[in-house]
Order: sequence, then structure tokens, then C-alpha cells
Amino acid sequence: MKINLSTILTLIAFSLLFGSCTNNGADNLNIEYEKFTLDNGLEVVFHVDKSDPVVAVTLTAHVGSAREIENRTGFAHLFEHLLFLESENLGKGGLDAMSARIGGSGANGSTSRDRTNYFQTVPNDALEKMIWAEADKLGWFINTVTEPVLAKEKQVVKNEKRQSVDNRPYGHTQYVIDKNLYPSNHPYNWQVIGSLADLQAATVDDVANFFKRWYVPNNVTLVVAGDFDTAQAKEWVKKYFDEIPKGEDISKLEKRPGRVEETIKLYHEDNYARLAQLSYAWPAVEQYHSDSYALNVLTSYLTQGKTAPFYQVLVEDKQLTSGVGAFNYASELAGQIQMSVTAYPNVDLDDVAAAMDEAFAKFEETGIPQKDLDRIKAGQETRFYNGLSSVLGKSFNLAQYNIFANDPGFVQSDINNIMSVSAEDVMRVYETYLKDKNYIATSFVPKGQLELALEGSSEAEVVIEPIIQGAEEAFDPNTTAEYEKTPSTFDRSTEPPYGKEPETTIPAIWEDELGNGLAIYGVENDEVPLVNFNLLIEGGQLLDDIRKVGVAYMVGEMMTQGTANKTPAELEEAIQMLGARISVNTSQDKIRISGNTLSKNYNETISLVKEILLEPRWDEQEFDLLKQRMISSLRQQQANPNAIANNAFQLLIYGKDDIRSKNVMGTEEMVNQITIDDLKNFYETNISPSVSTMHIVGDISKLRVMSSIASLSSDWKSKDVEFPDLDQPEAPSESKVYFYDVPNASQSVIRFGYPALKFTDEEFYEATIMNYILGGGGFASRLTQQLRETKGYTYGIRSGFRGTKRDGTFDISSGVRSNVTYESAQLVKDIIDEYPVTFTDTDLETTKSFLIKSGARSFETAASKLNMLENISSYDLDYDYMKERQNQVRAMSVDRIKSLSDKYLDTDKMIWLVVGDARTQKSRLKKLGFGDPIQINDEVNAGN
Repeated sequence: MKINLSTILTLIAFSLLFGSCTNNGADNLNIEYEKFTLDNGLEVVFHVDKSDPVVAVTLTAHVGSAREIENRTGFAHLFEHLLFLESENLGKGGLDAMSARIGGSGANGSTSRDRTNYFQTVPNDALEKMIWAEADKLGWFINTVTEPVLAKEKQVVKNEKRQSVDNRPYGHTQYVIDKNLYPSNHPYNWQVIGSLADLQAATVDDVANFFKRWYVPNNVTLVVAGDFDTAQAKEWVKKYFDEIPKGEDISKLEKRPGRVEETIKLYHEDNYARLAQLSYAWPAVEQYHSDSYALNVLTSYLTQGKTAPFYQVLVEDKQLTSGVGAFNYASELAGQIQMSVTAYPNVDLDDVAAAMDEAFAKFEETGIPQKDLDRIKAGQETRFYNGLSSVLGKSFNLAQYNIFANDPGFVQSDINNIMSVSAEDVMRVYETYLKDKNYIATSFVPKGQLELALEGSSEAEVVIEPIIQGAEEAFDPNTTAEYEKTPSTFDRSTEPPYGKEPETTIPAIWEDELGNGLAIYGVENDEVPLVNFNLLIEGGQLLDDIRKVGVAYMVGEMMTQGTANKTPAELEEAIQMLGARISVNTSQDKIRISGNTLSKNYNETISLVKEILLEPRWDEQEFDLLKQRMISSLRQQQANPNAIANNAFQLLIYGKDDIRSKNVMGTEEMVNQITIDDLKNFYETNISPSVSTMHIVGDISKLRVMSSIASLSSDWKSKDVEFPDLDQPEAPSESKVYFYDVPNASQSVIRFGYPALKFTDEEFYEATIMNYILGGGGFASRLTQQLRETKGYTYGIRSGFRGTKRDGTFDISSGVRSNVTYESAQLVKDIIDEYPVTFTDTDLETTKSFLIKSGARSFETAASKLNMLENISSYDLDYDYMKERQNQVRAMSVDRIKSLSDKYLDTDKMIWLVVGDARTQKSRLKKLGFGDPIQINDEVNAGN
């Protein structure tokens, strides 16, 4: 996938979005649409939403891994990559290059078992350009796929698999489950990403045949959603798509459930795991089957929340784990129910399995209480509206229903189906699909701890691609494809013009303050009946004692674990019955209380927030459980290369004596030392309205907001909060290479950078502009173009300046194929060194075009509006600071870019961190010219 959108999580998200509105007031909910079909079979759906001057364009092909065959897997996912690279009329860079010029959200795509989609949101003046480009993908693309192009993209896909599967804990679990849940000739037997051996063996003819079979108009749905003229858009669709020939007729695949003739237990010693994980899987029904709705409720009830049977038995009673996950994975042809438990350190999975049996028995005794059924549905209603809060979400909805329900307007039927689920239905599907049924059980255990696996388990087949130095095939990415151009009835080589330039209107912002010093910023917006808010309390980890880091984090976690008047379970139930979400998290410099609720339930939700804020319970049992969760999480981080890289980079930036170098959860030793009195003292000393700001966006007036929080003025007393005097750390005087050893790592995680600008520094945003072409512009950036598109070294790479009021950093981050670790680092160095000299007028034009035109998308979603309010309040910016930034972009010159590059990009004064396999890669990095690499395992492990 272009960006790593997990297939399972994507499908779960669709399940939650499409068909989850459950209250009686939601009757007759629909998304207004117009549908028509071209003569070649292309189905087109339009939805008009005039709220913002943007439009989402989604092209969805009814082809995923299920349309592949054995020994030819991974092709659908491969095409998700290929279709962004080039087409006959867009030329090199394809849709990615155009996206940067037109201010798009970044052309992207995802592949599932059953469909592949391509999507982005653009300013509405670029709609014709997008329709032209999407048609070029479908009718004028396949000739551009040459041997070098295919060879390079194979490497990109391999890097994606290493990053998302091979190089992380439990990454092969789904592979093992599906291989055993479905027969070898079942299309769900293999993973969406496919077999790397199959991909490596694929020829240009193979992929061309696949494209010609499935990427035809009569197998594709085009959705346009947003602010546009439908009559004009229809003309454009017909102009650009009409002459693409219809493909062969495509018949539907038969529904085909998985089969487990007898329970199968399998184990795998995981190179990256530090804790044992037990997973179960049972065959179930496909999406939109009448039983799938009750299965969604069942999996939620069994594991989510403090009243859930599995939580009560495994977490509270037995204290074997910090939580149990379960989901109903329903696809077009079949479905499966999965449960997963990551155990505490050294816990035997046989004990976990016994506790799971006990939890099932507990459920069988009582079933699901009506109030729990009601709270689950309430949450589904809120998620439904969240999914409709952007034009892109609406376009996904329409495409999904059109393809899999044969009706873009299926939303009401879906709602009715989920509303009709009863407690009896939930028990019935449990007895039909889980109770006493055969299943797949996988035990993924740390290396050398096989005794933790389920008794009677056999070794699972897991295929891990060997990484051999110099073994990758060579290719020339600059080779120009030679082919006979596909004919057209008109000249498609000229990119269509822009339409009328959209007017970007900054939302009306209101501001107020309570008598205790609490500042409030808001935006009223009634597009959907939702309210999103946050309360930012400055301090966070910065106010911890460096000898006992983790207190601030624990304060944040404990705030939602009950109040003086509500037990943890009662508080959780009160939130969920409203269909609301309230969460608290702690970062380096703040504690953030966030909320999302239906506007009709806002007053009740904010009352709970006030209770959480002012009347913490400090529940002793929850405090003990929190300690266990933190220790498990810290143990897991020790095996995750990306987490290791984050911890190590912070240590190298700030030094071990600076609080900012520490993991926000502290260390295992510190966690064990923290008492509940430490939390109470932190709360009494540092949680104050004088250092807090509230931001609120949604379908709610200022009057209603101020009325709802007026009592805080007297109930929440202000106090002085003392912040440590922390300086911006100094950049290194010379570059050094640091290495953290992860034996046999499939990838090397790289983090290169140095302490840089604060957000408030005068040149911070100018430096951000300068970085766009270097590594901030996605597929428009030099780093991506060279390391991914030219060399195939990585799945993705980025660079950027990150700053706060106190400090800032510049960093470059990626995961690269292990056997090109040095080559990747050297190429990054060369790109940075050459950047001031090679930056061109064309680069400046691309930078300006994107950063100015993307302003049309700046305020579409609630999240973007909240981010705007946070920037205004945190950094004392003007309400129209976005326009000020656009003026900075307009004033930028090539000479200014070069001057900023010379000032802020010095490869001789950086930290060069690599997390990978020291045996094969460490010594090679000496060739960078920064001396012998310094191994830092002991230092990092001691600090985190």
C-alpha cells in the first residue's frame, strides 16, 4: 500500500462506518447521490457537499487479492503502487507529481481482499484535472510498465512487507491464521501483500494480463464528492472515460466460508516479541450477512470495557494481560472472528487459554445485558457521523455500498440491520460460530521461551525473506519506455486547465476566558451533528522528577479510571451510553483531555469531563493494573525497532541528564517506585486553569459552551505552576554515527538530525517551506524520489522541522532494506549536500503551488479546525495566520531557499542513528566518513 493502511484495520473501519447509526432519531438518514453508468460499464456516483471548496475523487476497482490465483499473488496490491507512477499522458511522476502542483491531499490508495481504491481530496478548481488523470490510469497506463519500472516497484513492495510484517512483533500472525483457516485454493488463504517469491517471479506480461482482466470500466466505480457542478462534471466524465473499451464480463465470486475440520494449535518463536501472544480465529460469515451485525456487537461486548467478560476475568481477576482484542473480520466472500491476548511477562499461554474458557463461560451465564447493547449502538452512531465529516469519508461510503451492496444508498438498510440486533441475536451467533467450534490458535512467543506456547502446538510455517548483501537485482530506473501510444479521439497529452480559483474562508473564531484564567477558543460548524473538543494542560512530562519519570503519564491515565462519585466501570458506562469518547493522554509538554460526542449529548459529556478533571478517584486497583500495563508496554518497546529509534534519538538529542530525553512512561524501575501519593501530589501542584486552554469545534454555539463550563470558574481554583528552565540543546559540533543492534533485522530504521528551530523562531516556517522539496512533500520530495522511486531502498522516507515553544528538532526518518543501510545513508547525505545547489525554479513553483493551493483544504475537518485553534492559542498567532503563511510562501525565492538550506542543513553537524543488524551493517557505515559507529544498546536500555 502507498501508505501503510492495514487491510484488517481498514475493513474494521469500514464495518464501523457503513451501517452503525443506531438511535431512533437517525431514521431516514441518507447521503444524497446521483448515479449513472457509461456505455462501457463504468459506474459513476456524485454527491454534492458545498460546505468547503474541495472535492474528493475516488476510483475503486472491484479487485483485491481474492481475484488472484495461487503462485500469482500480490498483483492487486502491486497495481496499487504502479498506478501512481506514470501514465501515457501524465508522464513520469504521474498522479503524485500532479497532486503536489494542484494542492491535493496526496494521491493515495489501499488494497483489501476484495477491492483496490485510489483517492485524494483536491481544491475544486482541479476537478477536471483529476477526472482526466483517473481516466488516464484506466485507459492509458499499462504500456508504461516496463521491466525497470516493475523491478523497482518489486523492491518497494518488499520494503513495505519488511516494515509492516517482517520487522515488527507478531507481524506474521495473520499469515499463519489465514493459511490454516482457509484451504490452499481459497482466495483468502494468502495475504493481500502476497508472496514475495510470486512477485519476484512476475513478468511484465503477467502484470499486463492482470490489468487487462480487472482494470476495465465495467469493474470500476468512480465517486466524486464535494463542491462541484454535477452537469459539468458529467460532461468531463463522459469526455475522458467514454472511449475506454469495456472489458470481458466479470461474474461474481461465490460466497465461501473458511473451514476448520479440527482445532489447530501452532507456535512461532518471534525474533521481535518480548511478550507471548495468543490468538484465536473461527470461521464466520461475510459482510452484510444478517449475522455479521450481531457478531460485531458480540466481539465488542466480550472484550471492550470494564464490564466485558474477558476484561473482568483476564485483566482484573487473573491479571494475565492488560487487555483483550477481538473483531469480526467480515469480507465479501467470507468472514472470521479473531481474538488476541498479549500476556504479561513470563505468563504461560495455557493459563491464558484457561482464563479465556472461564470468560466464555461467564458470558454464557448472563448473555449481553440490554444496557450494554444500547451503549455499543450509541458508540456506533457517533462513529457513523465521524465517518461522514469529510467529503472523502462520504466518497468511501458511497463506493463501498455501490460495489458490495449494489446500492450507493444502502446506508438506511445497513442502519436498520444494526438497529434490529437483539440480545438474543448476540447469544445465537455466539452459539452458532464460537461455542464448542473448532478454531485456529497461534502462540507467538519470544525467542528461547517456547515453554510459554500452548501445550500441543506444532511449529507454524513462516516465510521470512533472507537479506543477503548485494543479492538484489540491478535495474535502471531512468530507462525511457518505448511503446506505441494508445489511440484516442482527441489529444490527451495536454493537462486540462484549472477551473475558477476557490475562495478559502477562514472559519469564524470566537474566544473567551473564565475568571480562573481558563482560555477558550471555538468554531461553530453545523455540517454534522458532532462536537469535538480538547482541554490542553501545559506541563506533562516536563514537570516530572527526572528520578521518577512516568508520574505525569500515570496522572493522565488515571483521570479516566473513575471519579469520586463513579467507579471506573460506572464512568466508562456513562461515557459510552452517550456514544461519546473521552480520552486523556500525556506528552512531553502537556496533558490533553480530548472528547468527541453528538451535539445533542454535549452537555452530559462535558459534565463528565468536569467530573474527571475535578474529582479523580485515584482507584488503588486501577493504579496497580496501570503499572502492569506500563511495564508490559515498556518491554514491548524494547523489541520494536521504531520505538527503539524514537527513544534513542531523544537520548542523543537531549542527553541523559535532560528530562526530555526520557520515555514519557519512564523505566520499569521507575514505574515500580511510583506511589499513588506521587500522582496526587502532581495533580494538586500542576493541574491548573492558569496553564490550560480549551478548544471546541462543531455543532454548538458559544453561548451553550460558555454556559456548560461556567461552573469551572469557581470550582477549579487557579494556582501558580513552576516550569523547569530548559534550554534548547546545542547541535553537535561534528557528525557521529550511532548504532543500536537488533540481530537479524530485516530493515534498518534510520533517524538522522539535530536540535533545530523552535516553533516560535522567526525562520521556523520559512525552514518548513525550504524542506518541502527535500523531504516534506511526500512523493514530490527528493528523498522519496531518490530512495524509493529511483533506488527501491525504502517504502517511505520523510524529513521535517518539529518545534514547540521551548525547543525543536530537524530529523530524517525511514526504514530501509537492511543490505543497503550504508548506501541509503550515503544517498541521504549526498541529497542534503547537493540541495542548495540543485534547487530549481521548477522546485520553487511546485512548492508554492502546493502550499498555497492546499489552503482550500485547511479547514475542512474538525481535526484541522482544532489544530488551527491550538496553534493560535499556543503560539499567540493571529486568527488569519494561515494567510500570513501563504504570503511567506509567495515571497519565497530560490536564493532564499538556498540561504536557508546552507544555514539549517549541515551533514557534518548531525546525529546519524541506525537501528539494525550490527553484525552485517555496522562496520560498513564507517565509509560515511564520520568515524567508527558507536554502539549504544546499553545507554538506551539504561535510560528507557
